[in-house]
Amino acid sequence: MESTSFIRFLFLILAAVVLLLFTRSWIHNPSPAADELDLPDCNRFSSWCTSKNRIQTKQTTPSTTRSSVSSSAAVRDHSDDVPHHPLDPLTLREISAARSILLSQPPFSSSPSSVIFHTLTLSEPDKSSVEAWSKGSPLPARRASVVARFQGESYALTVDLASGALTTLPIPASGFPTMTIEDMSSSTWAPLSDAAFNSTVLARGVRLSDVACLPISPGWYGEKEEGRRLIKVQCYSAEGTANFYMRPIEGLTVLLDMDTKEVVSISEQGRGIPIPKSAGTDYRYEAVAGFNDDPPRLGLKPISIEQPAGPSFEMEEGGHMVRWAGWEFHLKADARAGVVVSRVRARDPDTGEWRGVMHKGFVSELFVPYMDPTDAWYFKTYMDAGEYGFGLQAMPLVPLNDCPRNAHYMDGVFAAADGRPYVRENMVCIFERYAGDIAWRHSESPITGMGIREARPKVTLVARMAASVANYDYIIDWEFQTDGLIRVKVGLSGILMVKGTPFSHLNQFPENEDIYGTILSENVIGVIHDHYITFHLDLDVDGANNSFVKVKMEREETNPGESPRTSYLRATRQVAKTEKDAQIKMKLYEPSEFHVINPSKTTRVGNPVGYKVVPAATAASLLDHDDPPQRRGAFTNNQIWVTPHNESEEWAGGLFVYQSKGEDTLAVWSERDRAIENRDIVLWYTLGFHHIPCQEDYPIMPTVSASFDLKPVNFFESNPILSAPPNFEKDLPVCVAAAASA
Repeated sequence: MESTSFIRFLFLILAAVVLLLFTRSWIHNPSPAADELDLPDCNRFSSWCTSKNRIQTKQTTPSTTRSSVSSSAAVRDHSDDVPHHPLDPLTLREISAARSILLSQPPFSSSPSSVIFHTLTLSEPDKSSVEAWSKGSPLPARRASVVARFQGESYALTVDLASGALTTLPIPASGFPTMTIEDMSSSTWAPLSDAAFNSTVLARGVRLSDVACLPISPGWYGEKEEGRRLIKVQCYSAEGTANFYMRPIEGLTVLLDMDTKEVVSISEQGRGIPIPKSAGTDYRYEAVAGFNDDPPRLGLKPISIEQPAGPSFEMEEGGHMVRWAGWEFHLKADARAGVVVSRVRARDPDTGEWRGVMHKGFVSELFVPYMDPTDAWYFKTYMDAGEYGFGLQAMPLVPLNDCPRNAHYMDGVFAAADGRPYVRENMVCIFERYAGDIAWRHSESPITGMGIREARPKVTLVARMAASVANYDYIIDWEFQTDGLIRVKVGLSGILMVKGTPFSHLNQFPENEDIYGTILSENVIGVIHDHYITFHLDLDVDGANNSFVKVKMEREETNPGESPRTSYLRATRQVAKTEKDAQIKMKLYEPSEFHVINPSKTTRVGNPVGYKVVPAATAASLLDHDDPPQRRGAFTNNQIWVTPHNESEEWAGGLFVYQSKGEDTLAVWSERDRAIENRDIVLWYTLGFHHIPCQEDYPIMPTVSASFDLKPVNFFESNPILSAPPNFEKDLPVCVAAAASA
């Protein structure tokens, strides 16, 4: 080794040790007084702004898209926030107060610096209290829900912010809480303090200064992995590109004790596999534009939706209640779920009454199994909400690109591992969308002699968040339509997780060898994988007590001589009595509709009022039900489940997902086969993707989307937008490009 390389090696080792000491001492700082507010942000506390990626130094050259910040995305001061609604998230002061209360009481008071906060969020009041509350009334008691680790043990508690009382709750039999950002970031650096790891990396031709690592949840594969929090770390070369994901140090896996940062073992299965090239992997605008002095714009001219009179939606005081075009709902960011939509009500166009549709909806869990059973890949079966925190991975949205110019932004207020609050800016955006779609139309044929041409534009309201869970980006849209429909859409983008290979062309692979994916570029394989996103949908259609109805479409044969037709379709309604009646697997040739009705409320002609789940494209898991990842992800065994409402059953993979065995999942709860007819019920829907990578996904993926609808079915007496006005030229603004008006 040359002297300069040796000096660099020593320097990096020293830097890694210092960083580990810093991060571990940071988490063990003494707690401040109850009224002391410490508001970190992404500029001052970088470890709270990383995801599954390594900690990276702040770039001095801003990204092109990041520089275009509109006034609507301005920094907001949350230091004086107070709650205005029972479901409003904890404020900065409330988080600090909850932290102080918990640290002042046994057993935590014996060593406050040893407490690690994995969750500190609002413990929502029970549904009846929320439903009974009205604007201007006193709020129900404010409580915090806390999941913490203390001296090797996990705790689940509620903290009464007024009385200071702690209530201890039961915890699952297996598993650990969601990782903290500090868990993830410090784990990526820990291997650098191990000489054997460094020697292995250098032997693969990668400089330690170019190493970028990811912390990978290990799943559960037997008793030998129980008893301590483990994490697997795999690394990449960032030399020559920001897209280090395309340059894996294939086959190198470090098993790490997440609490002690001890390297338990190192597996090296990739000797002889080269590091893929960096050329052509960078996706940043300045890097791509650098190939051409005048980069192509695909022939597109700038486009933007302008609202000179302002938006049509209103944000009530407190910034969480939204009203728009006959809709009212509560919206907030959540560290685990990402975004939560609650108290959804629609205004009846005939009576003006606000009617209940859904009490609460959110992403409950994600399950992302990769289809490679080899040593360095078999454990890659992520559960991004319960293991990493879907909301914790949400990055600030990019104005004009993630959201249009007319968007309003909402921040998330979360607690760090030491319990102190911080703000995730611009985490959610809300905007009106018009894409030229049609709300309804009809034109009469000339043969009728009636010159009727009627059409109405479709304008919708979108609440959006995007989570960057390491390489993958998930875009979640809750889209409200004026006709009473809610469309929930999931977009997938970002970067593939790829596998290194010694081969650079398809014809070089041995015949009949399973490569577990698609060769995308020289020495790069995109591994086949699935995405499952399970939604918790607490529908309360015109009240809490509802029933689930499966409306089966079945072929009926006509009697001989009855009709020229020999067959037709008949709808048969089956009301689910218990949970097992409502476990639904989609079948193309056994079509059904899935209604949630209120049996005690009917229309004027006698139909029960309801909403139906309308699936679009989706996918089902094909894994063996006894495969360890599928045991943990058994909530994907069906596309629809219905359970009785239970405050403790919110997370489809269980409260503690990390290294869990799968004993506390939606599939387990549903096996109790509880009564669900005319009860307060929750519908769970899983939206799925099978992903066979292709070259168009390289080096970054165009967004692919899927969705489902919650659609009114006999909820209104007639078309609720019958009286919607058309657009008239005189009402629309005339926009002039800035260059043209200069």
